[in-house]
Amino acid sequence: MDRSRHRALAATAAVAVMAIAALSPLGAAAQEPVELVIDSWRNDDTLIWEDTIIPAFEAQHPEIDVTFRGHNPPDYNGAVASALDAGTAGDLITCRPFDQSLGLFDQGHLASLNDLPGMENFGDVAKSAWITDDGSDVFCVPMASVIHGFIYNTDIFEELGITDLPTTEAEFYAVLDQIKADGRYAPLAMGTLDTWEAATMGFQNIGPNHWKGEEGRVGLIEGTQKLTDEPYVKTFEELAKWADYLPENYEGISYADAQQLFALGEAAIYPAGTWDIAFFQSQGVPIGFFGPPVENEGDTCYISDHTDIALGMNAATPNPEAAQTFLSWVASDEFASLYSNALPGFYSLSNNPVTIENEVAQSAVDLRETCESTIRNSYQILSRGEPNLENELWLKSAAVINGTQTPEDAAAELQAGLESWYTPGA
Repeated sequence: MDRSRHRALAATAAVAVMAIAALSPLGAAAQEPVELVIDSWRNDDTLIWEDTIIPAFEAQHPEIDVTFRGHNPPDYNGAVASALDAGTAGDLITCRPFDQSLGLFDQGHLASLNDLPGMENFGDVAKSAWITDDGSDVFCVPMASVIHGFIYNTDIFEELGITDLPTTEAEFYAVLDQIKADGRYAPLAMGTLDTWEAATMGFQNIGPNHWKGEEGRVGLIEGTQKLTDEPYVKTFEELAKWADYLPENYEGISYADAQQLFALGEAAIYPAGTWDIAFFQSQGVPIGFFGPPVENEGDTCYISDHTDIALGMNAATPNPEAAQTFLSWVASDEFASLYSNALPGFYSLSNNPVTIENEVAQSAVDLRETCESTIRNSYQILSRGEPNLENELWLKSAAVINGTQTPEDAAAELQAGLESWYTPGA
C-alpha cells in the first residue's frame, strides 16, 4: 500500500472514530466534561468541598465537573423543595435525615439507590434515616453523623483556672457562674434570632439526658410518653436558665453572629456539636469539647449522635450516569476517610473503620464509649404533619429562653399540636 493511500485511509478512520465518539456519551464526556451541581445546607463547608473533596474525585474522573452550591441552613428545606418543583435544583441533593428527605422521595424528587454500587458498605442503622418505612427503597447515600455537646475555648478555661470539665448540671452552672463573675467573656455564645439554633444547640443537646435517649424518643412515637411529661418540661426549664449566661441582646444574635463571638474570643463556651469543629479550627480558635452534663453524678449519660447528612440524586437530573458515578464514590472507603478528616466532627457512617486524625473530633467520638447514643427526637415520623414538631420546637425553645413562654406552656402546646394530627400506631 502506498503512503498516500495509507494516509487517506487513516484520515477516514480518524473521522469515523470522531463521529462515533461524538455520538457516544463517553466520547462526549471526553471532549466536554459533564457538569454536576450539589445542593447543600452546609455552606460552611464550601471551601473544603472546592479545595479538597471535589478535586479528589475529579482527579479520577476528569470527564465530570462538580460544583458545590451551599445554601443558608434554615432556608435550605424550602429552597431545595421549590427548586425541585421548578426544575432548577442540582443534580445531587444533600439529604437531611428522616422525614424531610423521605417527603422528597415520596414526591418523586429523589431517585431510588437500591442498586447503587457501594451501598453494601452501610448497615441498617446507617441507612435508617434515608429509607422508606417499609424498607423497600433507600434514597440517599449515608455520609456522616454528628455529636451534640459543647465546644469551649481552652485558652479562656486555662486563664480562668477551670481545669475540670463539667459532667453534671451543678458543675456546669458552677463553670458558667465563674465565667460570668469574671466579666470579660460571655459564658455561652448563642442567640435566639435563628430559632432553630435554640432547639438544635439547646433542646436537642441537653434533652436526651432527661428523656433517656432512645427510651424517650421511641416513647413519643409509640405514645407511651408525652411532651408534657417531666423530662421534656425539665429540659425547657434548663434552657430557661441559659438566658442569664448568654451575650447581651441575645434575642438579636443569629447563628453566624454567635459563631463570630466565639471565634473572636468573646465567649467561653459554644453550645453546638461537632459540626462546628472544623470552622473554629479554621479560624485558629483553641478548642476542646465536652458532652452534655447529666443531672446527678453517676447517672447514665446520653448523647445525640445524630445521623445527620447524606447525598441523593435528583430524579430529574439530565446526567444520571455521572451522578451515580459520584454517589458510588461517596459510598467508598476513600470518601469516608477523606470526608471524616477534611471535616473533623463529621463521623463516617460506613461499616468500614476510619482513622480520625483530629484530636478534638476524636475526643467527641470517644463519648460513644461511655454514653448511650440517640438521635433528635423530632426527626422520625413526628414532623410529618402540621403543626410540624421540628419547626414548633424551634419556636418554643427560643420562646422559653427569651422568657416569653413558660416551660409548662411550651410543652403543653407542643403536645396539643402533635395530638392534633398524630395518632400512635395509626
